[in-house]
Amino acid sequence: MSKAKILVVDDEPNNQRILTYTLNKAGYESAAIADGENALRWLEANTPDLAILDVSMPGMDGITLLQHVRAKPQFAKLPIIILTGSGDDDERIRAEEFGIQAFLTKPASSKMVLEAVSNLLDHE
Repeated sequence: MSKAKILVVDDEPNNQRILTYTLNKAGYESAAIADGENALRWLEANTPDLAILDVSMPGMDGITLLQHVRAKPQFAKLPIIILTGSGDDDERIRAEEFGIQAFLTKPASSKMVLEAVSNLLDHE
C-alpha cells in the first residue's frame, strides 16, 4: 500500500517544518509549499490525497486557493483541512461554502492534526 500524499500550504517555514515532520513521522508523504500560486502550479503535476491550507498568506490567501482548487474537477472531492491562526467565524463559513472537511485553529496540536488527517483519509 502506498503512502498517502498530503499537500501542506503555509507561508511560515516553522509551520511547514512541524507539519511535514509530523506527517512524515506518522507514515504519510508530504509536500510543503509557501504560497497559493506555487501550490496551484504543483497541483498541475501532482495529485495529493489530502491538502492542509493556511488562510493568511501573502498573495493568494488560502480561501482563494481553496476556490481555485475546487474549480478543478479532479480536486472537487479532495479532502481539505483549513489550519488558520485566526479562527474567525466568517473565515470558517467562507471555507465551508467551498467544501472543506475540517477547520483547525493554530496552534493545533500534532495529535489534533493527525486525528483530522486520519479521519478524512479513512473516510474517502
